[in-house]
Amino acid sequence: MISGGHDTGFNKLKTINRRMFIFSAAKAVIFFGIVGRLFSLQISENKKYLTLSDKNRLRETRLPPIRGEFKDYFGNTIAGNLKVYQLHVIPEQVEDFRSLLIRLRDILKFDNKTLSKIFAKKKTQKPWETIVISENLSWDEFSKINFYLHELPGAKPVITVGRSYPYGESYTHVLGYVSQASVNDLVNNKVIKERNVPGLRVGKSGLEKKFENELIGTNSIQRYEVNAFGKRINQIDFKEGSKGQTINLTIDTEIQKLTSDLLRDKAGSISVMDIYTGDIIAMNSSPSFDPNLFLYGIDEKLWNSIKSDPLNPLLNKTVSGLYSPGSTIKPIVALSALENDVIRPDKQVKCEGKVEMYGEKYHCWKKKGHGFMSLKNSIKQSCDIYFYELARLLGVDRLSITAKKFGLGTKVLGEYFENEKEGIVPSTEWKKEILGQNWYLGETFITGIGQGYIQTNPLQLCLMTAQLANGGYKIYPKIRVGQNQKSYESIKRIMKENEIEAREEAKEKDNALIKATEEFLKVEKKEHQPLYRNPENINFVLDAMFKSTNEIYGTSYSSRIDDPKYQFAGKTGTSQVKRITEEERELDLDISQIPYKNRDHAWFIAFGPYENPRYAMSVLVEHGGSGSKAAAPIAQKLMRAVVDRHEERTKRNIMV
Repeated sequence: MISGGHDTGFNKLKTINRRMFIFSAAKAVIFFGIVGRLFSLQISENKKYLTLSDKNRLRETRLPPIRGEFKDYFGNTIAGNLKVYQLHVIPEQVEDFRSLLIRLRDILKFDNKTLSKIFAKKKTQKPWETIVISENLSWDEFSKINFYLHELPGAKPVITVGRSYPYGESYTHVLGYVSQASVNDLVNNKVIKERNVPGLRVGKSGLEKKFENELIGTNSIQRYEVNAFGKRINQIDFKEGSKGQTINLTIDTEIQKLTSDLLRDKAGSISVMDIYTGDIIAMNSSPSFDPNLFLYGIDEKLWNSIKSDPLNPLLNKTVSGLYSPGSTIKPIVALSALENDVIRPDKQVKCEGKVEMYGEKYHCWKKKGHGFMSLKNSIKQSCDIYFYELARLLGVDRLSITAKKFGLGTKVLGEYFENEKEGIVPSTEWKKEILGQNWYLGETFITGIGQGYIQTNPLQLCLMTAQLANGGYKIYPKIRVGQNQKSYESIKRIMKENEIEAREEAKEKDNALIKATEEFLKVEKKEHQPLYRNPENINFVLDAMFKSTNEIYGTSYSSRIDDPKYQFAGKTGTSQVKRITEEERELDLDISQIPYKNRDHAWFIAFGPYENPRYAMSVLVEHGGSGSKAAAPIAQKLMRAVVDRHEERTKRNIMV
């Protein structure tokens, strides 16, 4: 009995000792495990957890790149930048998106419609994609958001850069506008994709789009410390990106603004060009719209009103509008006839107001006719009957070659404006290829007065005028200020050298003008090469244009300027928009009695000052009626301003 009790006690003690040993061993294992883990955390994995800690404490943000500016010829900023305050939210970083939005609505006082739009946008985006709650906060709103930031987990106030167009509508069709980068922008432009951040704005049209890669700049990187609520408490580091390039244009803002004023409440276009350098001094299309409207998202109602405007403010009429040139083509028709020796300058044609050919009547604008006309007088008074006969003798193919030489039917600034249209300079071959039809004599008649198939844009007519005015030399228009710009004196010297060289070459070649001009069109020529065979023919046409403006019975005589400082030469044009019936012709209605859309377009081309010309211009007033009444008076005001600005432009050239 005693022995059994002793064994039981011994077994209990043994069990207790074993448990104590296991427990002590477990404690030792746990202790050394904790020590080991602490060692691992503090020593071995120190960098890893320090990094994770920093990620919670530090933030890194890529800021939108600072866009380069556009400046005019005199260094005035015509597209710049301004500081913009925005509010961003990333949905996946927000626990209760609805509560956050309702709180933001209360702080910023936006309406339920805006709230609904934000929710709708959230549904179309990925959870990690940024939603821009407000594109353009005021400073007070931005300050409020920062003050309540501890109540707004996931809200991110951002200071970014916005575009500013200080001259509004004046430059819209030249510069275009910027707007938030789209999926297409990211897909089609690698640079935009690499530098994209929420709220990035990129060029959508015009020169903003053309020079996107030069303008966009590089991102700045900002690192800062935040507290537990995500509020910034300290900036740690800032790596500044590079600003985009500054683009200097040849345009004079004073003249550009004047063209806007002259076209106010009208649909049309004005172009002004230096006849020697090819610099675009002004290029305006009307009506226009304010590009600043697109910076933060345009109102749908306003956008629809712009789109539906019958005067088409979205169309850059200067390069994309195509019109029959009307009588502005007559100087080229006359030049082509003289160059091809199909007519003598003193040839007389009797104008009785109309002529009949194969049963079809062709009318002159002057109902009772002009009587006997010489070539120079026919240009001066714009006699259609004379030019029907001239076109018949010349033929459409020879006219086509001369017109193309002087800039018609070819893009003028195509490298800058992708929406520029070439226009149409018809020929027998063109009609056969495009329409599959033969050419008819009646079509030659109306082509000779700038009607029918021929189509041109206002900038092409400006170039045509410039190349006539400079004595018949090739120029290549430009809108961006280039390097190593030549002086007026050096250009004149080059022209003289090229003329001598061309004469020498002509002696060695076949004298057939058609062959020579065809070769000219096929081979790319240097700037300032002569476009004529005989300089006297150019002088004849320029003198006729002078008489058209400065002598009685000239079609633009009422818009003349007697002061030699501003005196100019020009040619009116009236472009029909619909065929005039015999009944309508007999009615002889005043323009006010004709529906707007049925009124003729009004043209005027000009160059000046006449004694020492430097500038050419084209003016178009859509449905203006007649060039003499609607377009020429605009050119008169414009020429005064352009000549007055010439001295300032010359000073700037010397400084450069």
